[in-house]
Amino acid sequence: MRLIKSKRGLSVVVTTLIILVVSVLLATVVTFHAINVVTTRVQDEYLQITELHVWCTSDGNASAAFIITNTGGRDVVVDKITVRGRKADSQKIFYWKLTSDDTLPNELEWVVGSEAYLEGNYSGSDFNVLGTNSLILPSGARMVVYIFGLNHISTTDIGVTVSIIVFTANAQYHKEANIEAAP
Repeated sequence: MRLIKSKRGLSVVVTTLIILVVSVLLATVVTFHAINVVTTRVQDEYLQITELHVWCTSDGNASAAFIITNTGGRDVVVDKITVRGRKADSQKIFYWKLTSDDTLPNELEWVVGSEAYLEGNYSGSDFNVLGTNSLILPSGARMVVYIFGLNHISTTDIGVTVSIIVFTANAQYHKEANIEAAP
């Protein structure tokens, strides 16, 4: 009889606050656990574009060259490459996947627009035309890319900044350089 009439106990407001705080803490713990599981199991994709050069000859033939390094944790498929907002013709993209034994000069050199000149300038190289193939770059690998026949770049553009964007399934990698006069 005494317990029923006793005024001691938690009020409705305090009880509601305790339930609310416990449920928010529980939801926070579950969220952080889910984020931790997802981020530790997903490997990041990251490409570095270096040694970017865009050249234009006195007769208006333009070409570009750069090195792509896959520093991410997974293999990457390059979907397309744009130069100054236009997709590069896959028949005019030449690439050379470097092995650990391959060495490059300090800077990429301008070459006349064909695979034969590439082979002559980079002895021991194995340049391939992209064509209809997929451009797959394994994790930790490097690749030299030459793009020829950039008809939308002319001699009036020398000194102007141009951008190259490499598109993959998950990201876009952007790099800029000034257009140079070809030697």
